[in-house]
Amino acid sequence: MSDAPPTGNLTRGERVPAIERATGRSWNDWLEIFSAARAAQLSHPEIARVARDHVPAELQNPDWWAQGIAIAFEQHAGLRVPGQSSTGDFRVSASRTLPLDRDAAIDAWVAAHGDLAEHRGHAPGAPRPSRTEKRTFWRFPLDGAGKVEVSATPKAPDRAVLTVSQDGLANGEEIEAWRAHWKALLAAL
Repeated sequence: MSDAPPTGNLTRGERVPAIERATGRSWNDWLEIFSAARAAQLSHPEIARVARDHVPAELQNPDWWAQGIAIAFEQHAGLRVPGQSSTGDFRVSASRTLPLDRDAAIDAWVAAHGDLAEHRGHAPGAPRPSRTEKRTFWRFPLDGAGKVEVSATPKAPDRAVLTVSQDGLANGEEIEAWRAHWKALLAAL
């Protein structure tokens, strides 16, 4: 058994078919584009620009797709593993659609979980609620486990997607345990 870091395609399996469908390019075509651009030696923003230059002009949300394609390439090339950000720390998220508007979805989260003394042994800091034109937020730091953002985005007049995102994990070993934690809290709503 080798102690060498894993190489090869570490891309999350569900990502590649979505990229192929959205862009009309096979994953092998994308790999050729990135190879020609020497993308394995580029920073994340530079890789995303390469992807952006090659997404179809008519594709909706081309910048979002370029970010996703860049991340998939970085995972494929072993530049990062699933769950790892471009800065090297790790993140996890979970979401659920609720039959509520976005403000009511955040209110439901706060009523159910806003006063929890800990999350998997980590104490939450003071929350910072906020609202933008597109989303409503409830953010808080977690002592020794990064920061958490609960966001509600309207999906329809009477529905919202409630997403819990946790950034700043030191390694990827706890991602699935954190995901299960956040999913359980979302399921309790």
